[in-house]
Amino acid sequence: MAKALSTVRIVNRKASFQYEILESVEAGIVLTGSEVKSLRGGRASLDEAYATIRNDELFLRDCDIQPYGHAGYAQHVPKTERKLLMHRREIRKWITKVTQRGFTLVPLEIYSNERGFIKVRIALAKGKNVSDKRESIKERDIKRELDRAVRRR
Repeated sequence: MAKALSTVRIVNRKASFQYEILESVEAGIVLTGSEVKSLRGGRASLDEAYATIRNDELFLRDCDIQPYGHAGYAQHVPKTERKLLMHRREIRKWITKVTQRGFTLVPLEIYSNERGFIKVRIALAKGKNVSDKRESIKERDIKRELDRAVRRR
């Protein structure tokens, strides 16, 4: 009898407000055992996280994974740099876009797939200016009002 895997879903809710998402891709992540246990407990944050490319490798920085309480001496550092696993040709394709056009690599979510592996959805994004953010707020308010009107009927 197979043991049921607990699902992981940590979402960066500010990303779609602060950035214009152009394309996204799924990447694996290198984690220690206590980091996986902490993620399965939902004790992580992507609020200030971003990805960098160094030596044809992709790294996740400032992702806050809280320490796991029962780890004992094998505890991890909460905001350490974690390696992301992607094919080298995909990384090279993104290197040109990030360096030449000034895009940013933003993590959108951390989740577990159907096989139980922890994955990170990374997006190629461009920062929004103040007027774009105001427009996003207006669109969100209009959508909320329409949903309320439909519910009342």
